[in-house]
Amino acid sequence: MKTLALGLAAALALAPATAVLAADTSATISFEVPGADEATSTKATYTCGEQTVAVEYINAGSVSLALLTLKDDFVVAANVLSGSGAQYAGAQYIWWSKGMSDATLTDLMTDTQTPVACTAKK
Repeated sequence: MKTLALGLAAALALAPATAVLAADTSATISFEVPGADEATSTKATYTCGEQTVAVEYINAGSVSLALLTLKDDFVVAANVLSGSGAQYAGAQYIWWSKGMSDATLTDLMTDTQTPVACTAKK
């Protein structure tokens, strides 16, 4: 069984709520994933319209998470059913990645809920 460690903001986002980042505050939360032999982590940074989104993908067994840092928000998004690519939902956001180069970000709190195209920075 592999143990995952997440910051306090990650745990708050699981609730589903968005936690505002504080520069001088953080905590660690860990949990075990039954049946997982290892946990892997991959980081990428995307340009989504005029904003930058930093993403850390964490996979352990059947658990797949995307930790999103955008503007002043830190969100833990869990993998959900997708027709193609990998789709994650957390707080008011839907993050849909297609490989490590392209993604879309949808803010469900906007009037149009229009997905914003994202491209990985190189």
